[in-house]
Amino acid sequence: MKKIFSLCLAMMLIFFTVGCTSAAKVKTEKIKFNKKLLKTTEFIDAGSKDTPLSVLRESPDDVTIFGDAVANQGQMVNFIKKRNAAPKINCTVEELVSFYYEEAELEGIRPDVAICQAIKETGTWNYGGDVIPEQNNYCGLGTTGGGVKGAFFPTPQLGVRAHIQHLLSYATTRPPKIAIIDPRYELIQKFRPQIFGKIQNWTGLNGVWAVPGKQYGQDILNLWQQAQLPDASDASLEYANSIIDKDFDTSANYVYRGLVYFLRQDYWNAHADFKTAIEINPELSEAIFNLALTQEKLNRPKDALKTYDRYLQLQPKSKLGYYNRGNVYLQLKKYKDAVKDFRSSLEIEDRFVDAHNQIALAYFRQKKYQDALKEIRHAAEVNTTNKIVNENKAALEACIKK
Repeated sequence: MKKIFSLCLAMMLIFFTVGCTSAAKVKTEKIKFNKKLLKTTEFIDAGSKDTPLSVLRESPDDVTIFGDAVANQGQMVNFIKKRNAAPKINCTVEELVSFYYEEAELEGIRPDVAICQAIKETGTWNYGGDVIPEQNNYCGLGTTGGGVKGAFFPTPQLGVRAHIQHLLSYATTRPPKIAIIDPRYELIQKFRPQIFGKIQNWTGLNGVWAVPGKQYGQDILNLWQQAQLPDASDASLEYANSIIDKDFDTSANYVYRGLVYFLRQDYWNAHADFKTAIEINPELSEAIFNLALTQEKLNRPKDALKTYDRYLQLQPKSKLGYYNRGNVYLQLKKYKDAVKDFRSSLEIEDRFVDAHNQIALAYFRQKKYQDALKEIRHAAEVNTTNKIVNENKAALEACIKK
């Protein structure tokens, strides 16, 4: 009996060992690439995010959901068109912006910030997630992931109205001034009394509107800052000079003029103004970020690296700070540091596909093609409409041996 038991045990061990060995072979099996094709393949670099930051006159934690617009309708139209020349909406950009100002101002909500929330939710109306343009759903109402599309609205204006009404459900207990069309309004009122009417500020939406959404409100306000940027016109430069003449020792004024110079591609003058702003206020993070961007434009990567270090000491949760510093490391061929920074940006925003793209680029430049393919395929799953990601994925897959 003992001999039979020992024999069975030995056979089981053999089968187990063979099975493990087979599994290991499956695990370690590598995709084979055509080396000649790889040599001629160009992997597209998504690059740094080079939109400078304006100085938010209010602390992010103090920006209320209720209030007046800071950016005007023209600024918001230009901001949307700059981010997406062909947004997937069922009206003109001008009409959509007008709807937001009309509906939000009726309820007392900041229209410019509400638009920035829609920009974040829809990817500047490029979508790529569960919601489709035909829904006129600009804030993800009723979407829960896994292909659930959420609410449909017959017109863009009604989609805007539902968005504003949903914001009301978080910010006040008073009912909307127009009949409720937000399908989630009464659900918030009935089933979430702990938040109904209790959230006054945009950062209060963190982890509530979006889950986990640790920086949800900050991301919206970052877009709002960008929308307030001046342009490169002579009129903007004249205005910038005038506010410095009136108040020459205010750091925000030098940041404003530095932005004008930056947009005019006059990087040396922009550099000088951002440095002056930092001399006046050494902890003005927007000026430090903009200085780093300018140093990148002036092809001074080592200086930019030090400046991003300083920025991240002040803003340790900035996905753009880690992302841009990662790109500087990439330029300096410090691939390990680059990948680490891109991973840090993804810890803050896990759907930040440009960071995935840059990780894949770092692997590609190190000839770690298997890792690059895995990363870029994951990026394409996260966002199906990102042009750079899709082109890089197609280019790498074309190099796989048949």
